[in-house]
Amino acid sequence: MAAWPSEPGRNEMKNIKGISMNRCGALLVPALLLAGVTSASAAGLKATAEIKGCTNPAISGSATIKEQVTPEGIKEVTVEMKVDGLSDGKHAVHIHEVGACEPCGAAKGHHDPGPFGESRPDSAGDEHPARDINHPYHMGDLINIEVKNGKGHMKHTTNRVTLSPGRLSIIDADGSAFIIHTNSDTYCDEETDLKKGCAGGARDACGIIRLAD
Repeated sequence: MAAWPSEPGRNEMKNIKGISMNRCGALLVPALLLAGVTSASAAGLKATAEIKGCTNPAISGSATIKEQVTPEGIKEVTVEMKVDGLSDGKHAVHIHEVGACEPCGAAKGHHDPGPFGESRPDSAGDEHPARDINHPYHMGDLINIEVKNGKGHMKHTTNRVTLSPGRLSIIDADGSAFIIHTNSDTYCDEETDLKKGCAGGARDACGIIRLAD
């Protein structure tokens, strides 16, 4: 790119009604305004899912996903899920690549636009919850939901997926769905886990993710 010609006062800034402007000021102001509108729109996005058992009608629940934008301009979503009827213990929760639950296998594999993360969902511990709640294999892998006395609750925040359009969006042409598995996700920490599988086993419940009005 050619260098700007030397001009007297080219780098001088003018303040017009509180707006800093230079030679590109006419372009900078609309761009900043557009960025603000985009951030505000993303911050207002919300999706919901009704959770139903794959084979057990006693399993039911709901989930919400809310997108927000950090002060640094990074999009992240907070996922909250409540489920009744699962067996006590930890169960893997994943976002799968197709918004279909009849049968639960119709949701296909894990949502995975890449690139892979390098931290497991619970790597930061309870005192310092991780923003990047992904293990090295799939973007759609969330933390486990823990069930006690038949009631489960999970809430966590991640920047690995979005509701707004883009490469990480889970709101695409064929949709997305939550899948809750029979067992926990051990995040494939050991070589033996990789050989036997570690993503939670059979599918216990499913919920199609839909944008809220």
